[in-house]
Amino acid sequence: METTAIPSGSIVVGLDGSPSSTQALDWAIDQAGLEHRPLTLAHGVGPGQTLWLGQSGFDHRLVVTAMREDGQAVLDAAREHVAARAPGIEVHQTLRLADPREALLELAREAAMVVLGSRGRGPVRSLLLGSVSVAVSRHAPCPVVVLRPHNRGAIRQGVLVGADGTASSGTTLEFAYRVASQRHLPLTVMHCFWDLRSITAGPAMVLAGEPDLEAERLLLAESVSGLGEKFPDVHVTTELARGMADDCLVRAAERMDLVVVGRHLHSPVSGLVRGSVASAVLEHAPSIVAVVPDPRDA
Repeated sequence: METTAIPSGSIVVGLDGSPSSTQALDWAIDQAGLEHRPLTLAHGVGPGQTLWLGQSGFDHRLVVTAMREDGQAVLDAAREHVAARAPGIEVHQTLRLADPREALLELAREAAMVVLGSRGRGPVRSLLLGSVSVAVSRHAPCPVVVLRPHNRGAIRQGVLVGADGTASSGTTLEFAYRVASQRHLPLTVMHCFWDLRSITAGPAMVLAGEPDLEAERLLLAESVSGLGEKFPDVHVTTELARGMADDCLVRAAERMDLVVVGRHLHSPVSGLVRGSVASAVLEHAPSIVAVVPDPRDA
């Protein structure tokens, strides 16, 4: 069904019936419950998925009808899953004949968050190929959470967020604090920097007593100023890391439940979390990744 009456502020989850999208659905269900928000189930069938149907011998209308029915079955199964797992959540759904990227970005305009898997069902039927999650995370005006492949049995240490010391990173930090508070997880705030030792040292943590880094420590302290009072229940650790931001964050992601990065299109070259850094972390981190846009880029 083409549904347009999607409530503003809902948690939108993209679905295609793959294991990856089922994991995204479970994460989104939990988040909708924690934030007391409605949940929107979304599936898209776009032109790029049906181009091959123009070959001789195929009835395009019949195949599109079958794909719509398949998509509706995915949404119906997801709705039943929500009802069994969290019956109190308000659920909406939308099936759109549009490019999945365009459909999700349109929904993101009114969403509080978009949640996606990173691996789909195949090159033709998949909604959630990596290219879709990357494209949506680069352009959505709301936070995008991507369920990256990771070892679900590993012992993990909470939420990791990159802090670059810019004014725009405040939105990213507050998102990380809020999720850590909601999910009762510890939070690590990491500031990465580059100096001459970075050339030979590679990604590395900085010892607390290392001299000549007072400016970096002050920048990190100022970044989290006030957030401890706003989220007093969150246990916070601050870390300095020497090296390129994407290398440091991806390496640290191995021990984290969630990594939060900002998407700052207007940040300076020296900034930590540029758009390219966010994309690199999204493509390589062995954990769940949240990409939070700079409000100035909306």
